[in-house]
Amino acid sequence: MLDITLLGCGGTMPLPGRWLTSLVVRYRGRNILIDAGEGTQIAMKQAGLSAHDIDLILITHFHGDHVMGLPGMLMSMGTSGRTEPVTIVGPKGLLEIVPKLCVVAGIPFEVMGHELSGRKEEFDVPGFSELHVHAFRVSHSVETWGYSLVLDRAGKFNADAAKALNIPLKYWNRLQKGEEIDSEDGHFTPDMVMGPPRKGLKVTYTTDSRPCDSIREAAVNADLFVCEGMYGDEEKQYAAALKKHMTFSEAAHIAAEAHPKQMWLTHYSPSEQDPEYWMEQTRNIFPETYPGFDGKSGTLKFDAD
Repeated sequence: MLDITLLGCGGTMPLPGRWLTSLVVRYRGRNILIDAGEGTQIAMKQAGLSAHDIDLILITHFHGDHVMGLPGMLMSMGTSGRTEPVTIVGPKGLLEIVPKLCVVAGIPFEVMGHELSGRKEEFDVPGFSELHVHAFRVSHSVETWGYSLVLDRAGKFNADAAKALNIPLKYWNRLQKGEEIDSEDGHFTPDMVMGPPRKGLKVTYTTDSRPCDSIREAAVNADLFVCEGMYGDEEKQYAAALKKHMTFSEAAHIAAEAHPKQMWLTHYSPSEQDPEYWMEQTRNIFPETYPGFDGKSGTLKFDAD
């Protein structure tokens, strides 16, 4: 399963009760952080999460409301006793920025930077071969990326097949974990006892963009789609287009085409004081729309077999 927490859902500037953009995905005791706007550290503490456990930081782009909390976050990770390497992924320019962050933060662990290129990239989350990041370019005023986190799920273990093949019980667990076994008892492979892969989990996250095909494609059948909604008021459509952002209804139209199970809105304009006010008209387009707020959390679980 994947635990999701919106740490901050504000855009441009922090407000009382609304920190700037950040989201954390927790898997098997480790944290994946997407963006680190101002207030991220405080929001993590309020959510009962530890900066010490962040292994991967995904940056959408280098506007201040998405990265100004990063130096302090890295410093806190160091003072918490972190010694394991941390990977930061982001747009072109990241490799120039990372060494400067390390100097400012004075951190005692290695920071490895990876710059994204092209239109799409895929890679595994460090330490987890079953959890993957799908990065995709979106349409903003500077180079900006969205991210999907995809958790694979193996097929069912067929105990009857294992018994019929006389596979000793001591190897069953290893085969379920995908291990190939050569032993005095014989040669055994996972495909001998495992069914076809089952539906996994997917969370797609994007902010600071106009509607575009790459977002629609990434969000298809997501278990959770977290999307920016800069403005609820349709009269601000021109302002959204001018600033390369999107309205609640534009986000809802993307969701209506991509069919995620649910959508959380985030990255509100400071002028957007009450996102709930616009929910009825937004849900007329995509019923499973929910306004994000700082600390909003949920757990994504595999479908019942």
